[in-house]
Amino acid sequence: MDVIGAGYGRTGTLSLKTALEQLGFGPCHHMLEMRRPGQLEAWLAKTRGEPVPWETLFPGYRSCVDWPSAAYWRETTEYYKEAKVVLSVRDPRGWVASMRKTILGERAKQDRPGRKALVLLSSALGTRLAPFARMTSSMPGTQHLGELTDDELAAEFERHTAEVVEAVPADRLLVYDVRQGWDPLCEFLEVPVPDRPFPQVNDTAEFAARSRRMVLRMAVTR
Repeated sequence: MDVIGAGYGRTGTLSLKTALEQLGFGPCHHMLEMRRPGQLEAWLAKTRGEPVPWETLFPGYRSCVDWPSAAYWRETTEYYKEAKVVLSVRDPRGWVASMRKTILGERAKQDRPGRKALVLLSSALGTRLAPFARMTSSMPGTQHLGELTDDELAAEFERHTAEVVEAVPADRLLVYDVRQGWDPLCEFLEVPVPDRPFPQVNDTAEFAARSRRMVLRMAVTR
């Protein structure tokens, strides 16, 4: 493992995953990997507190970003002592808005927060809803996110950022907004800047559109 992403989901993590793979640090682990055989079961066991080796969770991966791995950033930075850490960030209010429109869903009186979004995300990944829901709701530090107000969510995002900055040595950490593009990332990882645009993928609209396409595709093939 060469690069560990400590940033929460919806901070440009799919763009970061794509960039890291283009820079030679792939394959990069991301929530999308839950659709691969054995991944969901292994991570579900991890959230239950079972002693699953990191090599089982990251077989062949050279980097990791997004949840579920970001929920274990303390453990992975301790285990992979030579890996560099990238903390992906964005404006906290923008993060809250993106979370509401995707992973958490809008708060609703008749349903627990995020139920519809969770169904869409599970369908988009091609995973079974029940174990996927158990895994995502049991990741350390994230269990309570769906119950927070917008102000509390923004404060939680800022708290997480401060916690990572305090815990990881400055020479090992890059606090990074994907809008900064290649230069700071390549300088930090000590690799040449590619002669291509920085990848910008999986914004809120794309997330929703992809989820809808997957749900429709699954409905047609059943």
